Amino acid sequence: MSNGIRVVHQQAKSEIVHCGIVLDIGSRDETIDNQGIAHFWEHMAFKGTRRRKAFHILNSLDSIGGELNAYTEKEKVVFYASVREKYVERAIDLLCDITFHSVFPEHEIEKERSVILEEMSMYHDDPDDSLQDEFEEAVFKNHAMGMNILGREETVSNFQRKDFRSFISQHINTHRIVFSCVGNITLSRMEELSKKYLEVIPERKAKIKRKKFSTYKPNEVSLKRPVKQARCAIGRDAFPIHHKDRIPFAVLVNLLGGSGMNSRLNMALRERRGYVYSIEASYTAYSDTGMFAIFFGTEPTQLQKCITLINKELEKICDTPLGTRQLAATKEQVKGQLAMGEESNLGLMLMMGRSVLDLGRVPALNELYHKIEAIDSITLQTVAQKMFGNNHLSYLAMEPSGNGKHK
Repeated sequence: MSNGIRVVHQQAKSEIVHCGIVLDIGSRDETIDNQGIAHFWEHMAFKGTRRRKAFHILNSLDSIGGELNAYTEKEKVVFYASVREKYVERAIDLLCDITFHSVFPEHEIEKERSVILEEMSMYHDDPDDSLQDEFEEAVFKNHAMGMNILGREETVSNFQRKDFRSFISQHINTHRIVFSCVGNITLSRMEELSKKYLEVIPERKAKIKRKKFSTYKPNEVSLKRPVKQARCAIGRDAFPIHHKDRIPFAVLVNLLGGSGMNSRLNMALRERRGYVYSIEASYTAYSDTGMFAIFFGTEPTQLQKCITLINKELEKICDTPLGTRQLAATKEQVKGQLAMGEESNLGLMLMMGRSVLDLGRVPALNELYHKIEAIDSITLQTVAQKMFGNNHLSYLAMEPSGNGKHK
């Protein structure tokens, strides 16, 4: 669009249309003084605009069997909707309204403040959620990337209308916004709707630039929590989105602890020894850094045994290149998972929006397959040595306190 907003659309034979607005704004754009405001804004977008009150927003799509939702991440805020094809214009109108024309009624701020504080209490009661956030804080120490997306009770308790308006005016950039759509809509119809609802949005450019993260140091943290099972996170910072080793590392992480039951960590800790119910390894790439983490829970008496076994598996990957058959099987597994991911039109819509925002384009599956096929065992071994060698991993252990108090 003339204001810089980009539109990405794929026509698909389905009665349901999925569409969303992806903004290059997230919790990392906050400061210690306004921590949690991006997530609070996501909530407040549903609470009133110049044209709609909260009830009308919530009822608009629910009343015709559609869905309206949103989420906040480190680098993105996303508003999205799913409706039958005949209601797609209503969905686009509503998405644009809540994204760009929220008025942040004071009485709604007070009500939603209580909701978010309750959400924070629920989060503190869930050791799996808090483990991930505590570990991010340990890895991205003293940086906004390590701040909790929900914010802190002190900041959330004090936000006013002017704080939302100030944050949005400082960070929104129409050149870093993507509207994504997947459904049975023709290109000409999508162009028509885009011009009607998106092109009229005034051009805006962010005033504040992100502070890059470049200060990682290995960290070890031990926490006591009122839990029965010990929980542990192992990991470090990782490659950013545009790094040449991003895809090889993603393949490596999938081999270690991906969704397949045959992952190395699952075989070593669950299938052979029964130490854990589940163990996963994940890798998220951001604009200037990334996050690699292994998460698991176990009986407190088995915690050190699990850590020792995990380190042995990491050492194996560093010391021994994959054989020809195992390398081929690893590639096929990743390609199959990518293909299944595109079976979901909602997931495809969100992926397209993120890809255009992060990469400037949507890579075709065949292009990704080609890059995966080009990976050899030496490349994987070299990447493993970069990431897992030289004692660069951080560790966080959350163990039972025995007294029901947080420390």
